[in-house]
Amino acid sequence: MELFDGIYARGEAAACVSSRAWLEAMLAVEAALARACAAEGLIAADCAQRIAAACAPAGFDIDDLAHEGSLHATPVIPLVAALRERLQERDRPFVHLGATSQDVLDTAAMLIAARALGPLLADARAAARAAAALAQRHRATPMSARTLLQGALPTSFGLRAAGWLTALSEAIERLSQVRARRLAVQSGGPVGTRAPAVGARMAAELGLAEPPLPWHTDRTRVAELAGALGSLCGVLAKIARDVTLLAASEVGELREGGAPGRGGSSAMAHKHNPAAAVSLLACARRTPGLVATLLACMEQEHERAAGAWQAEWGALSELLALSGSAAAWGRELLENLQVAPERMAENLARLAAAGVEQAADPERHLGASEELIERALAVSRGRL
Repeated sequence: MELFDGIYARGEAAACVSSRAWLEAMLAVEAALARACAAEGLIAADCAQRIAAACAPAGFDIDDLAHEGSLHATPVIPLVAALRERLQERDRPFVHLGATSQDVLDTAAMLIAARALGPLLADARAAARAAAALAQRHRATPMSARTLLQGALPTSFGLRAAGWLTALSEAIERLSQVRARRLAVQSGGPVGTRAPAVGARMAAELGLAEPPLPWHTDRTRVAELAGALGSLCGVLAKIARDVTLLAASEVGELREGGAPGRGGSSAMAHKHNPAAAVSLLACARRTPGLVATLLACMEQEHERAAGAWQAEWGALSELLALSGSAAAWGRELLENLQVAPERMAENLARLAAAGVEQAADPERHLGASEELIERALAVSRGRL
């Protein structure tokens, strides 16, 4: 475990983008390719079985693959060489049959994303359910709304939480659609002219979409994934920022729960820092640059990119890990959030003393709020 992984690698998504996970995904692609070729009559079935058996990850040296991969600008070349070394001479010509390095890495990237999105979306949905519970529980808890960081008019904390819920459910729905429809197999061969039959069989085995054409230099799928992850992180960051502001000592309307002693200070024993919100914000602050990198990588030359494609691998891994961590922090934050209705009432009373007439009797001015909360709950139930 790296020193900062407790913040940046929270939850289970980070393990899905490790070097070991990439190795396992690339080998899964090679095994699926061999079986698909056998099903199409391109190689013998027993040969495909031997190739697939040789794709067991144990025994592959990631350090060696990394070093040798640097000589070719892709780890697939040493991976294929190592895989062939595991087989008898008669089977070696049929390893990686008809494929190019990008077929393996792009398909592995889609597998990596699909696997990482499982725990990531589970945490995001749990966070949304926690927001729904807060909206339901505090639908009649009045508080001061704030515009431009200044006390404005009365609202309810339930409506604030319903806003969090709506944004979360919309971001989750978008990311779920990307996962279901846009994570596709890559099987174009050296220049994208390979017949689609092998790719169709690989897609079915690996649980990925079958694209109409190879997408070697059409990076809309990666861009859509990046955009959806960035949007979810932005939504989670908005929630975390609200919590940090409402948990400020002079406001005191929210407080993070969780294990005793968390959120401490090395210098001031009296402090209770919003550790989950701060950690979430640290993850989310790093994601826009990664999204921008992946969007910049859409500019690619002819049938194979010279540098842009290679730039995607690390950026996508880091974006998935940070987004998964943000979702895990968001879940922990919302499931343990402590609300202080009495402090909200005190702050409203100060607003009333400052001359805001509605703050003196806030319940009279919150009629539409419950209707809006109910609408948000109903819509989100259909998405989650």
